[in-house]
Amino acid sequence: MKIVVIGGTGLIGSKLVHNLRVLGHEVFAASPATGVDTITGEGLTQALENAQVVVDVSNSPSFEDRAVLEFFETSSRNLLAAERATGVGHHVALSVVGTELLSESGYFRAKIAQEKLIRESGMPYTIVHSTQFFEFLGGIVKSASEEGTVRVPTALVQPIASDDVAAALTEVTLERPVNGTVEIAGPDRFPLPELIQLYLDATGDQREVVGDPWARYFGALLTEATLLPRGFAHVGNKRVTDWLITQRKLENVS
Repeated sequence: MKIVVIGGTGLIGSKLVHNLRVLGHEVFAASPATGVDTITGEGLTQALENAQVVVDVSNSPSFEDRAVLEFFETSSRNLLAAERATGVGHHVALSVVGTELLSESGYFRAKIAQEKLIRESGMPYTIVHSTQFFEFLGGIVKSASEEGTVRVPTALVQPIASDDVAAALTEVTLERPVNGTVEIAGPDRFPLPELIQLYLDATGDQREVVGDPWARYFGALLTEATLLPRGFAHVGNKRVTDWLITQRKLENVS
């Protein structure tokens, strides 16, 4: 089977490409670096020729409200049009658990727009909603830092390893479209302040973590369960506490 992975050279995309190639599939890792630009459309139709499945794990280079919206809308329109023109049979897209509840955030408004375009495209599709990657914890810290403290909401989170995200995407890619959403998460649930404290401890960061129910998460207010899966979710195997041990080792080496 020929499969095109949009964003195939990134964190998740490169792992997915590897998994699919090991299983014997013809996989093209599409990105501007490999001559495919979903914003301009350059190389897109050629890349999709004879492809059965397209997996979109791309992300905006800017999280500024207007820029991220333009990225996801333009990229998705171009990609879906090219898929229709070339006869692709399954569009898979990676998104975020709780996206539909986070419209106060410019980034998540853009993801909502992306998902709407997919659902209304007429293409057979599967949207994979993932919880936060372990590797994204540093980004949360950066966004929540203020004057020597890290102020984060008290909401619960159920983070997942990028390897487990790629494994779940591999399964979804090779299955029939569900024309709906599949949710994936890690095995353990934490209050966000507790998880961030564990991350700071592992990386040798001495800043204070403040749990604040009114703190915003990338611009949006959270309830306790906003970032948790709704009901059944595919659960990964890797635990964030084990991953943090590797981060502590890396910190000690550096």
